[in-house]
Amino acid sequence: MTTSPQQPEHRSGFACLVGRPNAGKSTLTNALVGQKIAITTSKPQTTRHTIRGIVHRPDAQLILVDTPGLHRPRTLLGERLNDLVQSTLSEVDVIVFCLPADQKVGPGDRFITAQLEKLNERRVKTPVIAAVTKADLVSKEALAQHLLDVSTLMEFQEIIPVSAVGGYQVTELTDLLVSYMPEGGEFYLDGELTDEPESVMIAELVREAAIEGVRDELPHSLAVIVEEMIEEERQGKPYLTIHASIFVERDSQKGIIIGKQGTRLRKVGSQARVGIEALLGCRVYLDLRVKVAKDWQRDPKLLHKLGF
Repeated sequence: MTTSPQQPEHRSGFACLVGRPNAGKSTLTNALVGQKIAITTSKPQTTRHTIRGIVHRPDAQLILVDTPGLHRPRTLLGERLNDLVQSTLSEVDVIVFCLPADQKVGPGDRFITAQLEKLNERRVKTPVIAAVTKADLVSKEALAQHLLDVSTLMEFQEIIPVSAVGGYQVTELTDLLVSYMPEGGEFYLDGELTDEPESVMIAELVREAAIEGVRDELPHSLAVIVEEMIEEERQGKPYLTIHASIFVERDSQKGIIIGKQGTRLRKVGSQARVGIEALLGCRVYLDLRVKVAKDWQRDPKLLHKLGF
């Protein structure tokens, strides 16, 4: 009697990426998935909700949860974002603590360390891996010193330097994360790279385009909502008309986004449209309006309206 060969085990589970603002979490998420699913800008605190990216392998399905940067909140929005991260951390199989190699370990990193230690005091200990991001931006000597500094923060299961832009050790990090996943079947169909609704991804692409090139305090005051999407055919090909609103907190900010004679808003629309067409695979007409929602980051009703 012959026995059939044993099927290799399939692993599946969730890994949450945390770190202070602008630690490279979204860029690393995109690199691990192999396609852009999260917006990335040079401005801190860009991510405002959890974004799930899905890595498909023959032996595993890894769901990456990119979170807003953990920080000491100054507004109601900041408090809600921190709450979102805390609730996400309690539901994953492994935590990836991102620490950029080109920035010294600082108070923000120690604040997150304290939050992770509190979390593990309240529940079964979740393994934490330190991913030292942006490793391509520093010398080998500086990277070695940074790895030593990171090791003093807390007891990590692993510490691994990576470069999302250069691809350095991205595959190795994927292998490492998969090793912490429990045995199980697939959560998502093959080919799905994210569970983000199209309207949310479109709004994020508009916000990404609007954030770049404005002064430091303005990005936090920007929110985008897709009001309407109209599908039709033109010359036998799909065509999508999108009406979206960019919300700011003050009239003076509205002028900055629109620019002289609308030049900046047109540039935002052109840049966002390129990303949206690549995402959807069809021609797009993008209609953008700029509206004022006074102090929305501190107003519970406006936060709810804007999806927070």
